Amino acid sequence: MTQNPIIVALDVDSAQEARSLVAKLGSHVNFYKVGMELYAAAGTEFVYELIHQGKDVFLDLKMYDIPETVKRAVAQVARTGAKFLTVHAVTSVMRAAVKGRADFALKLLAVTVLTSFGPEDMADLGYTCAISELVAQRARKAMHLGMDGIVASPLEAAESAGDARGPILRRGERRPEAHRDSLGSNTRWRRLPGDRPRNHTRRGSGTGGVPDIGGDRRGLAGLKGGLEHAFVCPPAAASRN
Repeated sequence: MTQNPIIVALDVDSAQEARSLVAKLGSHVNFYKVGMELYAAAGTEFVYELIHQGKDVFLDLKMYDIPETVKRAVAQVARTGAKFLTVHAVTSVMRAAVKGRADFALKLLAVTVLTSFGPEDMADLGYTCAISELVAQRARKAMHLGMDGIVASPLEAAESAGDARGPILRRGERRPEAHRDSLGSNTRWRRLPGDRPRNHTRRGSGTGGVPDIGGDRRGLAGLKGGLEHAFVCPPAAASRN
């Protein structure tokens, strides 16, 4: 049986709302993204709840702190059985994350540059290079340090493909008016050359037997290691973004 390639973003503000969506989708979906909002509301207990139901969990926490804190936090996440975890693609953060993951099966994904970043943000941090150059630089560093993949905007993903040996998870397209960053919550999905259409969904299109829950649907595709997923943003989250 082919595994359903859809990851559903539980971008809601309570465990009750998340449970309702998971119950509605039932056995049609077995992979869910838990972001910072739901994690703050429901915590690790909800992650365990999903895993005990046989679901896979992608924790999109974008960790960024002093190395010792990151190492200890990643170790805690690794023990839960979550499949993916995002951390910022900063050398000290990635190195600490790899140490914290140790021998657990958790896959670490490096967030290169937030899609909300623009020239002003780059200047504030002292960068004079183009965003695409910083993404490529961080992608190379992420692979060197043992990360399992990177997260990048479609605008930079194609340029970074040669720098990343692991999967590239492509989030919303970067644009000047984007003010917030979350996987699948910024902008419309833009298919890149070479992408297979079956990996993506759009409003009103089929989703491999999954009930139509409406809302925005954006792609999230991996380029290596059998990681191929379409990303679905539920209506509640889509209306807030």
